[in-house]
Amino acid sequence: MTWLTDTHIHLSDNEYSSDMECILTTMDKMKIRACCVSMDNQSSKSTLDLSKRSSLVLPFIGIHPEKADDDLHAMVELITQNSNKISGIGEIGLDKTYVSDEAGFSRQVLVFQKMLSLAEKLGKPISVHSRRTLDEIFSILPSYSIKGVLLHWFSGSKKQLQKAMELGCFVSYGPAMVYSDDKQVLLSQTHHDKILLETDGPVKFSKCFGMKTAQIAFLPSVLFCAASILNKSYDEMLLVVERNADSYLGV
Repeated sequence: MTWLTDTHIHLSDNEYSSDMECILTTMDKMKIRACCVSMDNQSSKSTLDLSKRSSLVLPFIGIHPEKADDDLHAMVELITQNSNKISGIGEIGLDKTYVSDEAGFSRQVLVFQKMLSLAEKLGKPISVHSRRTLDEIFSILPSYSIKGVLLHWFSGSKKQLQKAMELGCFVSYGPAMVYSDDKQVLLSQTHHDKILLETDGPVKFSKCFGMKTAQIAFLPSVLFCAASILNKSYDEMLLVVERNADSYLGV
C-alpha cells in the first residue's frame, strides 16, 4: 500500500477542531498520513493528544520562532518525556519578521539551537521554518548531526536551493506550487530524492484554491502538479515522495 505524506500541517490548530473526525476519516480513505507540527507548549500538547486518536497523525512538537519567548525549559521536558511518542521536532527555526531587535533574534537562535541539540540527541527529524533566514540556518545546521532536515515551504533562491542540496536537506512544496512559476522552477531543480510535499494548513491559498483553508485533501493536486513538472506519471511521483518521506522520517 502506497501512502502519501503531508510533511507539514498544523492539524492541532483550532481551525480544524470542529472537522477533526471528518479529517481523520479522509486521511484513512485517501491513504494520507500527516506530520502534525506545533508552535509552542500548548499546541504541542494538543498535537500529542491528537496523535492518540489516529496513527496517521505523526506528532512533531517544538517552538516556532514566532513563539520564541515560550517556556523553553518546559518544552525540553515535554520533548524528553515524550521522546518515544513523537515522530519529530518542529516547527522550529528562525524568522526576523517576528522580532524588533537583535536581542529578539538572539533568543530565536538560542531556542533553535536547543531544539537542534535535542533532535540530534534523540535521533529525530526536524521541520524548519526558514523565511528570509536561510543563510543563517545554513551556518548553524552543519554543527549538528541530524539525518532528517526539512526546510518546509522552501522559498529561497536557486543558489540557496543548491546549498540545501549540498547539506542533504529535504525541501517541501505545497499548494502554491500549483500556480506559482517560481515554485515550479525550484521544484525542477531539486534533487528528486529530496522532494517532499506539504499543505501547511491552516494557511489559505489563492487562485484555484479560492482562498480556502488548506486541507489534507489538497495534497493529491500538489502531487499531480509535481508529477507533471518532472515528466512523471502520478503513480511514479507517488512512489518517489513516499520513499523520500520514509527516508526523512527514518522509517
